[in-house]
Amino acid sequence: MVYLITCFFLILMVLISVGFFTLLERKVMGYCHNRKGPNKVGYFGLLQPFSDGLKLFLSEQLFPVNSNFIIYYICPLFSLIYSLFVWCLFPFYVNCLNFSYGLLFFLCCSSISIYGLIICGWSSNSIYSLLGCMRSVSQAISYEVSLSIILLCYFFLCESYNFIDFYLIQNLCWFFYFSIPMFFCWISCCLAETNRTPFDFSEGESELVSGFNIEYGGSGFALLFISEYSSIIFIGVLTVIIYMGGNFNSFIFFISVVFMCFFFIWIRCTLPRYRYDKLMYLAWKCYLPMSLNYIFMFVFFKSLIFYHFYLLS
Repeated sequence: MVYLITCFFLILMVLISVGFFTLLERKVMGYCHNRKGPNKVGYFGLLQPFSDGLKLFLSEQLFPVNSNFIIYYICPLFSLIYSLFVWCLFPFYVNCLNFSYGLLFFLCCSSISIYGLIICGWSSNSIYSLLGCMRSVSQAISYEVSLSIILLCYFFLCESYNFIDFYLIQNLCWFFYFSIPMFFCWISCCLAETNRTPFDFSEGESELVSGFNIEYGGSGFALLFISEYSSIIFIGVLTVIIYMGGNFNSFIFFISVVFMCFFFIWIRCTLPRYRYDKLMYLAWKCYLPMSLNYIFMFVFFKSLIFYHFYLLS
């Protein structure tokens, strides 16, 4: 019973944080464009996320004639379940799951996430949706390779897949300080993984109208929207755990997560969309060789440490 209450409270907080993340994004983008963000609904626009949510869920539901009807409506629910399910990886000492293989579980879930985009694009039976899902497939395949290798680098250092061990090992020194190039490579891969600017090719508003979710409106669009933003917040949590100490008992941890969310918004306000061939070049010619070199370097350091301890013993 305590476990169910904990999970329910976690999901509720994630949904509320998604709402206020959208408010933060619109405020930051407004000030970056030298205009005001939402400021009418509630005090300083604080009730705007709830207003938008009610508007979307109460909107009329459209029925595309040529779509694969059942799959078309199941897909947003599948994306939402995936994005909330991955939050069970949040490290807890008590009252929730303690994953000994959390790193592997995250890699499995991140590979599943692409199916939501594929099904959305295919089931809508629209040219724009299909182009968006084809782009997202190639993009995810390209960047998940580098993402997995980066995570394996830190597994070799920690010798554990458990996120709590990441916090214990970084008690004296953060991983960020001796792998700064890897950190920015990780951030770029996360931007591509979550389909955010400058890698938002699955949507591509200026080219594909709205990409893979063009046929969705009302509650279907709202579910896709929630799943995308909850994945972004979880990526921020994962970045803080791996690179910034991961002390989830500290208030600084949550400040760092908010900063990572702000960083995603900041990049959206600053950078234009990449050209597609440059996206592939960046993945296979830049990030993959860098991550492979780092994994060899970490294995070499680990072998030196073992050799040193062997001599002392």
